[in-house]
Amino acid sequence: MSKRIKKVNSIVEGKFISLYDLEYVNKLNQDKHWSVVTRKNKEDIHEIYLNGKEDKVDAVAIIAYHVEYNKLVVIKQFRVPVNDYIYEVPAGLVDKGETDVIETVRRELKEETGLNLLDINEKYSKSKTYLSPGMTDESVALIFCTCNGEISEDYLEANEDIKTILVSQEEAKAILESDEKIDIKAFLMLQNFVLLGDKMFV
Repeated sequence: MSKRIKKVNSIVEGKFISLYDLEYVNKLNQDKHWSVVTRKNKEDIHEIYLNGKEDKVDAVAIIAYHVEYNKLVVIKQFRVPVNDYIYEVPAGLVDKGETDVIETVRRELKEETGLNLLDINEKYSKSKTYLSPGMTDESVALIFCTCNGEISEDYLEANEDIKTILVSQEEAKAILESDEKIDIKAFLMLQNFVLLGDKMFV
């Protein structure tokens, strides 16, 4: 691991996210500063940046295929930062005490959509990917899976404003061609689904 970061300075520490100033040395051996948003606490941040501790994955992103309807699971969720509904894939934070991301996948899929996890496609899944590394260290496990059951809003948390949609390849193509807001993960998964269909999950 690179030893370019020399010091971590706290700017704002919040319940869910914090902001830190990182003092680091660039490739020209110049001292520079970089701001980073993180979901990790101060102790973990110091261990990760200064002592080389491996960081744990923050969240899961779920690419789910409904085997009974032969459709991809997509959600539309109201997101305050964009002040609008946006197409996404089901996702959520790894809760404290969850040692296996599959446990998180099962919980989040049920909570956000009401659907039941069946199988994980290990071949296509990735244990850690980064979302916006110029701004944040947030990482997600990208999990391809199959599911069944009926859509339900009964398991949503009070602050979650989510509508689940099952989309065919044609419907996925229409979403991609629309002007509606879309998360990059959902965009790429819908593109792949249009091209590959259920081959993404077998």
